[in-house]
Amino acid sequence: MLYDLHELHHALLEPWHVLARTNHELFSHPFSPLSYHPLADRVTAGADLMQRLTRRYEKPAFGLSRTVIRGTDVAVTERAALKKPFCTLLHFERAARRSDPKVLVVAPLSGHFATLLRDTVRALLPDHDVYLTDWADAKMVPLAEGHFHLDDYVDYVREFIRYLGPDVHVISVCQPTVPVLAAVSLMAAAGESVWPRTMVMMGGPIDARRSPTAVNGLATRKPFVWFERALIQRVPAKYPGFMRRVYPGFLQWLGFVGMNPSRHADAHWDYFHHLIEGDGESAAAHRRFYDEYNAVLDLPAEFYLDTIRTVFQDFDLPQGRWRVRGELVNPAAISRTALLTIEGELDDISGNGQTEAAHALCANIPARRREHYLVPNVGHYGIFSGRKWRETIAPRVGKFIRRYD
Repeated sequence: MLYDLHELHHALLEPWHVLARTNHELFSHPFSPLSYHPLADRVTAGADLMQRLTRRYEKPAFGLSRTVIRGTDVAVTERAALKKPFCTLLHFERAARRSDPKVLVVAPLSGHFATLLRDTVRALLPDHDVYLTDWADAKMVPLAEGHFHLDDYVDYVREFIRYLGPDVHVISVCQPTVPVLAAVSLMAAAGESVWPRTMVMMGGPIDARRSPTAVNGLATRKPFVWFERALIQRVPAKYPGFMRRVYPGFLQWLGFVGMNPSRHADAHWDYFHHLIEGDGESAAAHRRFYDEYNAVLDLPAEFYLDTIRTVFQDFDLPQGRWRVRGELVNPAAISRTALLTIEGELDDISGNGQTEAAHALCANIPARRREHYLVPNVGHYGIFSGRKWRETIAPRVGKFIRRYD
């Protein structure tokens, strides 16, 4: 019912969106007499803002068509290397013959599209052969494809590692640090011949009991049944995933905004004034950020509920009792894969120590093959995006990977 009301809400906003677009044209087009009205700039700015507040935000493009390798401009082609019902393994092929380290970047399945890691991939491309997990929007996956649990996520990671071969390096950002550690642990315990050379884990809830944040607090305050009853919805008939149970993207978006509503209100107010003042650069930066931030996907209900219970309520991984398909997840089985954990000092999503906890669990990785990096004055998103990522963190990650390639 809530999902249907959301669709109705968007339908009711459509006339306002059309009106805003019309006003924007009337008060901005140079051939329109209204564009010379003394208040034209304010009307145009208000119409632009109204368009953005009433539109639907689709999945953005990666837009990574070029990179620079040792001073040479090189074309990049985005190709689907492997397709699964709930995920496509993307390969960013560079038009250059190089034997760079092969890197699997495991993107989070936590509300936003994998394009959130655009800056992550961009910084890696000059010196790495990059693959990325591009998770599907659950409302677009037909119910006939079956369910998707946390165990399935682990299976996908294992399959991708096998597909890419024994020389692969794995980078996991935020939520996937947990299933990635499980996948590599199970592969090591099974004595598989294919195993990643390195694991780079960034800002993830390996042990969510450490330095709990507001995100952790919600998961522990509410009983498990609340998440199922309050957040899980059925996909409406207009989508391919009709009747699939999901945690809708629009509810996740409300949660994101609700963490700091005044900051977002101020950002939109500033955007309005940037348009009036003709500050095109600041306005463009606002659009880039919110085009990504407002584009959200639906999560499979089974995966989301499994994650709430296993990671944030029962803490099964750090307590040594998590089983995937009946097999115990034992990170101590890992001995050959090098480990680098990265945390942001100001991270308000995965608190300090939550990712570092992987070192205690991976007790049989020699100390000389393990590193932890606490990045000063950096929040959650700054770990994998922005200036600090490009100038400080990415070079450190690249150096670590090269050491064990």
